[in-house]
Amino acid sequence: MASISVIGAGIAGLSLAWEIAKRGHHVRVIEAEGIGAGSSGGTVGALAPHAPDGWNAKKQFQLESLLSAQGFWTEVAEAGGMDPGYARTGRVQPVAAADLPKLKARIEGAGRFWGNAARMWLTQDRPGGPLCPDSPDGWWLMDDLTARLSPRAAGAALAAAIRSRGGDIMIGQRADISEIDGPAIWATGTEGLAQLGEDLGRKVGQGVKGQSAALAYNAPDAPQVYAGGLHIVPHADGTVGIGSTSENSFDHPGTDALLEDVIDSARLLCPALAGTKVVTRWAGIRPRAKSRAPLAGPWPGRPGQFVLNGGFKIGFGMAPALARCMADLVLEGRDDLPEGFRLQGSGDTPISGA
Repeated sequence: MASISVIGAGIAGLSLAWEIAKRGHHVRVIEAEGIGAGSSGGTVGALAPHAPDGWNAKKQFQLESLLSAQGFWTEVAEAGGMDPGYARTGRVQPVAAADLPKLKARIEGAGRFWGNAARMWLTQDRPGGPLCPDSPDGWWLMDDLTARLSPRAAGAALAAAIRSRGGDIMIGQRADISEIDGPAIWATGTEGLAQLGEDLGRKVGQGVKGQSAALAYNAPDAPQVYAGGLHIVPHADGTVGIGSTSENSFDHPGTDALLEDVIDSARLLCPALAGTKVVTRWAGIRPRAKSRAPLAGPWPGRPGQFVLNGGFKIGFGMAPALARCMADLVLEGRDDLPEGFRLQGSGDTPISGA
């Protein structure tokens, strides 16, 4: 097989490139700006499971990906010698007494769909950890499936792992489809969604702005917090990622007063963060597919060309399983992607590109 090209060095493209490289194929990553330059360069890194309510194929796929994450990221770290910051530290959420019936049903769903792999529970004993927020009625919902990943460290770790297997990462170059020899996978984020929509003659998604920050606070083993619509995620590097906003309309792509509101809210929820230094402020445009599921599979009408896009908020959690399934498709012509992820219907024939 010719060298396989992956266009885009975000979490989707790099994870797929690593999966291809570790199977013994030569891969080159072509990136216009830099590793994690788009929506994969944020600060939050919450690998949070979907709620067990209304279980479907997308939620099952994400569960399998989350359960495979530790093995995936351990391999990456060992291959390249860099720590991606992965840890399955769990999550705590303050909840209201009025929501207990709904939450008990959710816990039953977790038991049914998660099986013995992870659990969710309610407690009136205040959870440990310095970031645990107060609960209005003395109840907290907890799970031990939620994990964390340092977005920027993960990108660097993947790049190192790819290079350790002989892969090439070409920064500062824009790919021209007419000049690519061999199979190519386009993992080009919001810009790629627009190009795909133009090619197909229909809207397939849009960019949604997100803003987040990292605060200087060292609590690497504490569970992450979800409260007030915010993810508050302690990382191994002595920071806590907080965010993020979801802005469908915006005047500019940079940070603004909305992020300052997020920082203030996080400090109110977790008093231990009061007065801490803001280490990083970040804003980016995340690709959200119209279907709200990732878009993955052959690019219609372009033999040997594939698409991997639309990860939005779940891209980091979905990355291990998406990389595995896309590598199966590109290298072997085997399509195990959920039906809702495909660009075309189930009657289409996968293109192996081999």
